[in-house]
Amino acid sequence: MTLLAAPHVGAQIVPQEGDLVLLGGVLWDGASDASRPNPGILIRNGTILTVGRVDAAGSGADVMSLGDDAFIMPGLFDLHAHYAVDLFAEGRVDEYTVNPVLFLANGVTSTFPAGEVDPDEARTGRMRVASGEIPGPRIYSSGPYWGSARRGWSHAAMTPDSIRKEATYWALNGVRGFKAKGIRPEQLEVLVEVGHEHGITVTGHLDSGVRNSVNPRDAILMGIDRIEHFMGGDAFPSTQSAYASLEAFDLDDATTLARLEAQTSFFVQQGAYFDATLTAYGYYAGKEPQVYDYWQDERGFLTPYARAQVEARLPRDPLEQFERIYHMKRRTIKLFFDAGGGDNISLGTDHPSWGEWWSGFGVHRELHAFVLAGIPNASALRFGTINSARAFGVDARLGTVEAGKYADLLIVRGDPLTTITDTRNAIHVIRSGRLYDPDALFDSVLGKMGPKNEAEADWWKGNLRLGR
Repeated sequence: MTLLAAPHVGAQIVPQEGDLVLLGGVLWDGASDASRPNPGILIRNGTILTVGRVDAAGSGADVMSLGDDAFIMPGLFDLHAHYAVDLFAEGRVDEYTVNPVLFLANGVTSTFPAGEVDPDEARTGRMRVASGEIPGPRIYSSGPYWGSARRGWSHAAMTPDSIRKEATYWALNGVRGFKAKGIRPEQLEVLVEVGHEHGITVTGHLDSGVRNSVNPRDAILMGIDRIEHFMGGDAFPSTQSAYASLEAFDLDDATTLARLEAQTSFFVQQGAYFDATLTAYGYYAGKEPQVYDYWQDERGFLTPYARAQVEARLPRDPLEQFERIYHMKRRTIKLFFDAGGGDNISLGTDHPSWGEWWSGFGVHRELHAFVLAGIPNASALRFGTINSARAFGVDARLGTVEAGKYADLLIVRGDPLTTITDTRNAIHVIRSGRLYDPDALFDSVLGKMGPKNEAEADWWKGNLRLGR
């Protein structure tokens, strides 16, 4: 697909004052398995104008000369990027002061919250980022949850007609995607219909069909765009919950394997995406050290008062069921990949934080978990870049480093195609053509997450401030 009209043969786009030119380093453009020497990247007004030879001498453009160990790649895209925190175990609140900075400093240039606890607070946060008051990624609004995950949800009151009216309201007021959780079949069908009427995607944390829930297989037949957490299908019978099936899979059983492979083929045939959230359950489980150990003091972003409150409740007891699910998900994502689903996997962290870890860092844990599952590094990187952009319908402008696309880039030291954890070594982040220093971003929010004292604590208690 041609994104910009090609210049006449022999013509060259000349850099000008205010442009940003990247020279040196290696480039992984997101479209292939291999990197190559960076031929030069010219950025103007937040857009990549050219990827090729750039003669910037005397142009007045800002030129960044990168070392040989610099690795340029598309900015990361988290499709299940919670801004919610629960620092007191008294209900979640949406936090849009520190979280946006932590996402951006980690090279995450686009996010979809996948359910807002407090849509008004989320809108205020997006406005602060959009106005430049605070740095942050692109934030594609999800609006409220659709289903029993929303505070005050009543299945009796949320008839198909009610959902149509409310979903239309949110679609006309800036929501870029819907997220269902705890929804019934007749409700989801209308939600998908309204979403597609307005050109926005729909995703769901679903179940097996038990107790009038929705199996992902049936949701795909309704036209849903993405499925969160587990793939569904006949391997998840409606006689028990999806969790009960998932934790007990026998992947040596031919029937189970055949059902999972058939469901993978169904995803591919229907063009649905699987947001695997591999690490989401591990936070509640045994916390495998090579994935969950710190490479930065994440608790250092808490205020001293909030840190004392959080650490008083640590360590948390692991949930045995989630430990089994964590390891089973790693095996099933490899099966999904091997069965031909690699182009249908997107990246989502799904970690509403209680103060021990933050979602911005979780993107790197998710990439690492994919590779530990046996997935090639380049494929894992595509999950977090072009696949996520396609899954959200914004791949015409995001997800790869090409002329005509928005200038959202992550530059790291090392080679993530060889060592996936090198994505953690950010040296520059570019969002909409603006250059950021990750270390400066981190420093700007140290000690700022949470209340400073007891007098400020009530705002952070969702059950108290927002109601159950």
